[in-house]
Amino acid sequence: MSKYSMHVSKRTTPQSEKAHPDQAENSAGGHSFVLDCWGRLDRFLILGAEGGTYYIRESKLTKDNVAALDSCVAKDHIRAIKTIVDISVDGRAAKPAPCIFALAYLAGHSDVAVRQLALEAVPVVCRTASQLFQFLADVKEFRGWGKTLRNAVSAWYLAKDPRALAYQITKYRQREGESHADTLRRAHTKAEDADIREVLAYAANKLHNIDDGTNLEEARAKFYTSVAAGKNLRNWLTDEKPHRQVLAAVEAAKRATKEQEIVKLIQDHDLVRECIPTQFLNSKAVWDALLVKMPMGAMVRNLGKMSAIGLVSPMSATSNTIVQRLMNQELIQKARIHPLNVLLALSTYQQGHGVRGKLSWAPVPQVCGALNKTFEMAFKNVEPTNKRWLLGLDVSGSMSAAIANTHLSCAQAAGAMAMVTARAEAQHYIHGFSHEFVDLTKTHKSRSWSSRGKSVPGITATSTLDAVMEAMRAHNFGRTDCALPMMHALKHKIPVDVFAVYTDSETWFGEIHPHQALNRYRREMGIDAKLIVVGMAANQFSIADPHDAGMLDIVGFDANAPAVMADFARD
Repeated sequence: MSKYSMHVSKRTTPQSEKAHPDQAENSAGGHSFVLDCWGRLDRFLILGAEGGTYYIRESKLTKDNVAALDSCVAKDHIRAIKTIVDISVDGRAAKPAPCIFALAYLAGHSDVAVRQLALEAVPVVCRTASQLFQFLADVKEFRGWGKTLRNAVSAWYLAKDPRALAYQITKYRQREGESHADTLRRAHTKAEDADIREVLAYAANKLHNIDDGTNLEEARAKFYTSVAAGKNLRNWLTDEKPHRQVLAAVEAAKRATKEQEIVKLIQDHDLVRECIPTQFLNSKAVWDALLVKMPMGAMVRNLGKMSAIGLVSPMSATSNTIVQRLMNQELIQKARIHPLNVLLALSTYQQGHGVRGKLSWAPVPQVCGALNKTFEMAFKNVEPTNKRWLLGLDVSGSMSAAIANTHLSCAQAAGAMAMVTARAEAQHYIHGFSHEFVDLTKTHKSRSWSSRGKSVPGITATSTLDAVMEAMRAHNFGRTDCALPMMHALKHKIPVDVFAVYTDSETWFGEIHPHQALNRYRREMGIDAKLIVVGMAANQFSIADPHDAGMLDIVGFDANAPAVMADFARD
């Protein structure tokens, strides 16, 4: 092709120019396709906008995503709110904050129908008191405390059974500048059920001891209910009502002076870590008792602490228990453990110290190995497709931006996510790209500033996740040409059924657009290859042509992503 025809050809267009009317200039100066509002909404709810991207500041990215949310609501507000609910309930997002923010924003919408539907979803999306407080902190930016908001907040409290409510109000006493006492006062919450009234009275600091001289008649005049209990609530520790036992146990823990007292309260009443006084949180016996019924998410978050105090150690019974749980598919799915949170836990635990603070520990190899398995199992089950996959990992400079406001880069996260498909598919080929081809399978010298010159092993489907992330960090430099996976395969006549490109879609360097490169590959190789673009940033761009049924844009680190990719490859 001559240099003249290259500039007018519809088959070969430099990425610095539009190749299709639906394209727009991306943040790097190239041109990409623009996602529709529904695709933008999915990316925002799953990846969030905290921290921004390599090219876009957080404030602008948030405004852009809010604009996409507005567009979705204008088209179909029922679908928009259902999307928020589904992503939240299915555990597809690593953090609840974007879904909660979106719901709070719509709770202040100018359309009463949108407001009402959003508020009805509050108890579904905000499953914990911590999430309710986050919602309240967000919603005050968009509206005041009207009747509908008061009803929605009251519904959150009244929909729970007494023990579950007691658990929530003692585990999460205050967050985001909100407390139960203030929230209940503003919501004017009133309960018909006597047991719920007792819990609400405790939450509102209106639970009175019969021995403290309180005038109960005066108390009743100040609050819709006043509950009398024995001194320090001790007579409730053995009460037949579970919620009374929880409240009494929490009060007893505040006054405990011995480790054995705390252990017994945990064993008898299932107290959680948040209810344990600080002076007992370095006790192996206390953590051992907590571990018996500790939720999976809490266990993963506290692996470093339990190792630091010596409870988790090589070949110990506790380590064996933890490993068994980490490799239990049913427990992982039931707990909605998100793969990105597992990856963060592995990254932190492997390095032997926290991202903040002075806590340090010796990582237990068996636990690290189990976390590698947990990561894969946290995704929806992936059945092999028996297709030929080329996994193209963007290692350009823009992929050094953090994913979902974590300490991991988009490139590292992309490498880890690609391993799920690589381990499921016998026929796969992994390569990296920036403005040039990068062979990730070979040992190479790191170009990372933190480890420049260090020899880094290549990655394969059997590589551990920390090895994969190290390899991605070592290569994370250069300009971006997302057409390289297809052009490399064409140049070397590599037969590919599915190209999976993990990228932020900020492509700009190449002399041919990615969708054009795929079409050229199809023509010259005689293979009707598909392209899956795994978006690793919450921007509006994609290299997938929305008019081509053989191209799919999917959100990176959606817990359903690898399974959806496999289904698309089979069709």
